[in-house]
Amino acid sequence: MSSDHQNYPFVQRRGMNPGTPPPGVERRTFSNCYDGLSPEAQELAEAIDQYKLQNRRRFITYEEMLAVIKSLGYKK
Repeated sequence: MSSDHQNYPFVQRRGMNPGTPPPGVERRTFSNCYDGLSPEAQELAEAIDQYKLQNRRRFITYEEMLAVIKSLGYKK
């Protein structure tokens, strides 16, 4: 592998598209599909979505999911 890639500057492509939302606006790529879930599962799904939005995470780890579950009052 050559070191030629070091000669090219990094191009920030975020915000270059005119349809891109302004900074600070979260673009959600998942839809609300809670209709077929039990009330408890809906509560968990909404809590996880809220966690993702607050922490600007698209995916969460199992540890983060466990923290969300415990925040809802569940315990073993």
